[in-house]
Amino acid sequence: MALLAQDGGRIFCKGIAEAGGRRGVMHRHEAEVNRWLPSAIAPRLRWSVEVEDWLLLGFEHVPGRHADLAPGAPDLAKIVPVLGILGAELAACPVQAPLVAEQWARLAAWRRLAKDTPPDLDPWAREHLDELVAEEARAIELVAGDHRVHTDLHSLNILVGEDGARIVDWAWSRRGNPALDTAFLIPRLIAAGHHPDAAECWAEAVLAWRSTPAATRKAFAIAIWGIWQLLERDQSLPHRPALITAARGWALHRIHQHKIGNEQADQGCQPWLVKHD
Repeated sequence: MALLAQDGGRIFCKGIAEAGGRRGVMHRHEAEVNRWLPSAIAPRLRWSVEVEDWLLLGFEHVPGRHADLAPGAPDLAKIVPVLGILGAELAACPVQAPLVAEQWARLAAWRRLAKDTPPDLDPWAREHLDELVAEEARAIELVAGDHRVHTDLHSLNILVGEDGARIVDWAWSRRGNPALDTAFLIPRLIAAGHHPDAAECWAEAVLAWRSTPAATRKAFAIAIWGIWQLLERDQSLPHRPALITAARGWALHRIHQHKIGNEQADQGCQPWLVKHD
């Protein structure tokens, strides 16, 4: 990655070697998708160049920093409008992309964990694997859709500046339910220090999430927990245990809300909605 100066302003350039491989496919996909993204939510792609086995993408430089997701951070209010645009304007992107539902069906995280259970799997999950597998199957149906979703939202892929927030790195964009990006952000907020209630309260400001049924919320929470749990089993990474803990906390919170008949869990959210929606 490099910041380049050229006529007309600065350019953020990212390049990958072995452009003929899988990473090249991903970044060509990002280049294709970019021209369909509203400029209010993503930096514009100015050029792309392939030289020998290198692929270079040059984006407009957007001043900003990675988003702060901690409780009380002012960045949280700036992210909500961007998610609103995602949910409202990305239903008609003609660029083909894999379906999230098909990917989740192939991954079948909880089903795999039930079949080949790690000895260190969370005790609650071990005792409730049948329930988790069933909810995962529902999530695969509920995540279906033709809406463009980012699928990899976290603080490093959200740039915040004086004029608001932008979303970068669309190489993993897929087609699915428009509520999915908010669902992926909720455990990120929990990992940043929010209680599940507070994270969901924040999410209520996003229309695509506010209109999402409680059963779908629960299924998404359980599916995301399973995906990260399986990925950690197959390829351990330093940041993943904290994410798994956060995803587990959200999933158990959703399950508890279902059991007590308080599935929407939106009590106390109105001040945030009035201020930021």
